[in-house]
Amino acid sequence: QVQLVESGGGVVQPGGSLRLSCELSSNWRVIGWFRLAPGKEREGVSYIGRDATEIQYSSSVKGRFTISKDNAKNTVYLQMNDLKPEDTALYSCAVGPTQSLDVSAFVYWGQGTQVTVSS
Repeated sequence: QVQLVESGGGVVQPGGSLRLSCELSSNWRVIGWFRLAPGKEREGVSYIGRDATEIQYSSSVKGRFTISKDNAKNTVYLQMNDLKPEDTALYSCAVGPTQSLDVSAFVYWGQGTQVTVSS
């Protein structure tokens, strides 16, 4: 089992930036970021592979969000720029064995950190 702890959420104005962190108790093959907005299904945002060469983004965030990792710290980051009100959601990180943005492909989940984009 692995523990995941997210941090970095907050309230930001449209066009602003936030950097989320996901600290893991141990490394896994694939680490993903997901978000859950009220009234919507959980959406895969991005994932990164163990050696950081495999990266994918959803079409809704590509070009605005950047995922990265620090293996020495067992931490994965999600830099979010040009934030929009529709980015408002609870953001969670998760780990799994398969490179995918499918929620069902991930095994262990963190509790999440809230991101609110509002003027």
